[in-house]
Order: sequence, then C-alpha cells, then structure tokens
Amino acid sequence: MLKKLVFIALVSSIFAGCASVPMESEEVSEKAKSFNPPTNGNSGLYLYRKLGMGTALKKDIYVDNKCIGESAPDVFFYEEVKGNEEHKISTESEFSPNDLLLKTETGKNYFIKQYIRPGAFVGGAAVELIEEEEGQKDVSDSKMAKKGTCDKKNSNHL
Repeated sequence: MLKKLVFIALVSSIFAGCASVPMESEEVSEKAKSFNPPTNGNSGLYLYRKLGMGTALKKDIYVDNKCIGESAPDVFFYEEVKGNEEHKISTESEFSPNDLLLKTETGKNYFIKQYIRPGAFVGGAAVELIEEEEGQKDVSDSKMAKKGTCDKKNSNHL
C-alpha cells in the first residue's frame, strides 16, 4: 500500500506544478506576436510549447546546435535564421536527441511546436512543424521567454 501511495505521489508531481523560465517584457512579447516578415533575407522561427503533459518539466531548445532557451508551458521564442537554408531544430530529451530538419524560405515565418511525449516515464520531448494559422494562434496565447539559458548538463547530446 505504501509503495502505491509513493508511486501516485511521484506521478502526480510530474503532472502538477508549473515550470518557470525567465520571461521577456510584455512589450517585446507583443511585438513578436505581430508576426512581421523576418529581416535581411532571413527566415523566422517561432518555437513554442503549449500547456499539456509534463507541465513541471523545462526542456532546452536548440537551433543549429545553438541554445535558444529552456521552454515551459505556454511560452515561445523567436529566432531569425538565414533564409533558403536547412536548419536543425532540436529539443532535449532523456532518451535521445530529437531533431527536426527544416528547409527555410527567405521572408517566411515557421512555427515549431515542442511537446512532451507520453511513455513509461514522462520526460521525452519532441518538435514538429505546425501550420501557420495554428502556430499563430498558439503563439498569440503564449508569452515570450528570454533566450540563451539552457541546462548545460543536457546539451552534450547535440
């Protein structure tokens, strides 16, 4: 009976609580939500995570092996990359690196959703390309996190 209670408490702690990350100002966040075209021959990447499974978990996001930041539910990042090139978007995962290769077009914005995958243990993360309309809605409902803070001990998989 005690083992069952401990297990239930452990599982509940995984699904409960909220991870927090450093946030940008409301002004910076709202400006990014205007979805303007990227500058100077670049492409724009909106990298975000919605509320869902694993809300207490923070997961690193990388673009071309560069730390973008540590995600949490209902936060997003905006990053400009060179247009007309392939870029690797990665997320931290306990089991293996999870990468998305994306061939970008100059002047276009892309929406990449990070999500926590269910399994024996919650913690595996993945990224997927989302249609623009859905991505804009998801980002509009989120707040912008500050870039540049990743959990260095987990960055060796990239």
